Amino acid sequence: MSISAKVLLIEDDPNIVNILEIHLRDLEYGVDRAGDGITGLQKALSGDYSLIILDLMLPKMDGLEVCKRIRAQNPVIPILMLTARNEELDKVLGLELGADDYITKPFSIREFIARVKAILRRVAVDSESGKKPEENTPLEFGDLIIDLIKRKVILAGKTIELTAKEFDLLALFTSNPGRVYNRQELLDLIWGYQYNGYDHTVNSHINRLRNKIEKDPTNPQLLKTLWGVGYRFSEVEELQ
Repeated sequence: MSISAKVLLIEDDPNIVNILEIHLRDLEYGVDRAGDGITGLQKALSGDYSLIILDLMLPKMDGLEVCKRIRAQNPVIPILMLTARNEELDKVLGLELGADDYITKPFSIREFIARVKAILRRVAVDSESGKKPEENTPLEFGDLIIDLIKRKVILAGKTIELTAKEFDLLALFTSNPGRVYNRQELLDLIWGYQYNGYDHTVNSHINRLRNKIEKDPTNPQLLKTLWGVGYRFSEVEELQ
């Protein structure tokens, strides 16, 4: 059996680990396991994984801290967060710290597999190199350059490190300059699910993105707010 992806499962409940591993292996994914936050973090930073499945409540180091530290070292590896909590704050914090998606326990295996496949499908599309020549041309907005194929951003000659979601937001905006997106559209397009009530997640990601690409984040010239409507990226003509 050939392995199509390698998954790190950081979860301390052996019953959950066993059933998830069975279904992941049925999909021909390789699976590595960690039962606490510290071990999981060490494996995440030293291994070559296609996806990290991360429980929120872990011994030795909680999932939010693990997520934060992974993102500090690797801004692009996909993270699916598992949580038994119902509080919206935990879900929002997980997304703001860089988790690509979350799923709340108890969840169905069908939903879990759907989420995993969606994330890995997005990764496969991002890494696909056989695109049209014009799509391989980096986008340029003044001294900001976005390479959509390599998922690389350069500002004034220096590489800017973005999380996966920050890059996805920037790619969406810069591929459609002048187009206005409201918060719900951004949640649907970037996160891929109906995150009703999570407008704060969009605001937080927009603010962090501005801090990385704007000369003066308090007076943005690239990523602008249309009050009461949404956000838009300035067209090239506006920046000249």
